[in-house]
Amino acid sequence: MALTGEDVTGRGLVIFDFDGTLADTIAGIISTACTVLLRHGLTEEEIGDVRRIIGPPFPQAFSSVYGLSEEEAAQVTEEYRAIYLGLGPEGWPLYPGVRELLVDLRAAGRTLAVASSKRQRIVECAVADNGVEGLFLAVLGKASDAQGDKAATIGRVLERAGVGPGEAVMVGDRHHDVEAAAACGVPCVGVTYAGTAAPGELEAAGACAVAASVDELRRVLLGS
Repeated sequence: MALTGEDVTGRGLVIFDFDGTLADTIAGIISTACTVLLRHGLTEEEIGDVRRIIGPPFPQAFSSVYGLSEEEAAQVTEEYRAIYLGLGPEGWPLYPGVRELLVDLRAAGRTLAVASSKRQRIVECAVADNGVEGLFLAVLGKASDAQGDKAATIGRVLERAGVGPGEAVMVGDRHHDVEAAAACGVPCVGVTYAGTAAPGELEAAGACAVAASVDELRRVLLGS
């Protein structure tokens, strides 16, 4: 566990990213994206490390990582979602220990929320499939593909919770989460147990702490 900034144990609102933070969605995302990108003529060599698309919103991620046109990125995203939604609950299980952490955070009086780059319907479905929707004040994703700004989603969470940035902390697995939180004045705890962030990525982006396991995340958020 690396502590690089302020103590966030007293912050009443904890905002979680979903992919790679709460849930182990990586295998499903990678297999689905590979299937669709191969259909669109990319070779396995050109596809490379598909984990690069985890974090940025779709369809923009397909353009920024693979140079697809806006039109083709939208088509790839449509095909991707048709397959991905069919994965069902097995495609987005919570990481071991996450459910218990969420319950303990609520028992400690913390308010919980999700701010995801997934579309609203998908993230709501994934949270409900894990049976933890009742632990969150808000589960927010993108209303449309035109909304690519995660900072706006975090801002909506703060508004829903009725708190200022000084009362909140974000938890995420990529530099996009750290940067979006910073844009809202919220510190971010980075997590590396999903293996999505490059070494040093979260620290360089300004994460206030970096946790390599759910147990370490517990210590950062609860101090025990």
